[in-house]
Order: sequence, then structure tokens, then C-alpha cells
Amino acid sequence: MPRLVLIAAGLLVLAGCSSPAPPASSAPATNSNPGRYNDTDVMFLQMMVPHLDQGISIVRLARDRAARPEVRTLAAAIETTQADEATTMATRLRDWRQPPTAPAGSHLDHGGMPDTTAGEIATLTRIAGPGFDRRFLNTMIARQDDAIQLARMESATGTNPETKALAARIDRSRSAQIEQMLAYLGQ
Repeated sequence: MPRLVLIAAGLLVLAGCSSPAPPASSAPATNSNPGRYNDTDVMFLQMMVPHLDQGISIVRLARDRAARPEVRTLAAAIETTQADEATTMATRLRDWRQPPTAPAGSHLDHGGMPDTTAGEIATLTRIAGPGFDRRFLNTMIARQDDAIQLARMESATGTNPETKALAARIDRSRSAQIEQMLAYLGQ
């Protein structure tokens, strides 16, 4: 629970961020509203892409380590969804002529985006069976909650309609996944 409080506090600080909005891009773009975005839209995408990439690496561990077929199925669905989202986000950043990720440490005063630690990932790579399932589900619940918090920040203060719609989908899908994972843990 302290992690959630830290994220929420960081998002509150973020809402007050006073950095200037990036200039609208004159480059051709694949979305229907390429020149209308703000710092929040850019930051959301820049923070989510590496978060999604790390998540894809983690869910791939379930292929041969999960004991329960429903955990493997959920992991495969998460992998597909997050790969598609990462591609969409990276393309949008490229269309806006924004870097794919923020400079190191640039969002620390906003609370940053906590990564799953190397130690936690190493633990997941060493275990299999029911122990893996429990640890994997708990790890993914925390990760999906992080994505929800970022998506809600984007929904509240972003301006790009497509990015806000993507954030709303992320909020709904991750909330449903958390409910499903909690149910698996309760079985």
C-alpha cells in the first residue's frame, strides 16, 4: 500500500508541473489530431513505453513457469495487449517528434514510474509452479495498478483526444485484469 500512496503523491505533484508545453509538431502524423498535445500526454507515453516493455518481458516468464493454464492464458493476453499499446505509443511519440523516453531522472519530482526490481525479476526466473503463479500475480497486480495511476493522470490532465482515449482503455483493462488476478489468488 505505501507504493500506491507514493504514486498518488507523485501524480498530485505532477498535476502542478509547470514546464512549458511542447510545440505542436508540423510533421505528418498518423493520428487525427497530431498538433494538440501537452506535457502530460508526452510524459504519459514516455513513461508507459518502458513500463510496457518491462511488463512484456515479465509476462513471457509465465509461458513455461506458470502452473495454472489460466495464468498462462492471462499472461499471453497481457503480452499481446501491451505489445500493441507500446507500438501505438512509440508511433505517437515519433509522430509528435518527441523522444521515445524521457531523459533519466526527469520525472523523479513527479514520483516517477516504479519499475519491477531486477531482484524481483530474478526471483521470478528461478521459480516455477504454484509459487511462481502467486509471486507473478502479485507482481502483475502492482504493475497494472501503476499503469492505472498513470492512465488516470493522463485522463485528468492530458489534452490529446486519442491519448486520453487510450488511457481510458488502459484504466478499464488493467482494472479488469487486477480483479481477475485477485480472483486467481483467492482460489
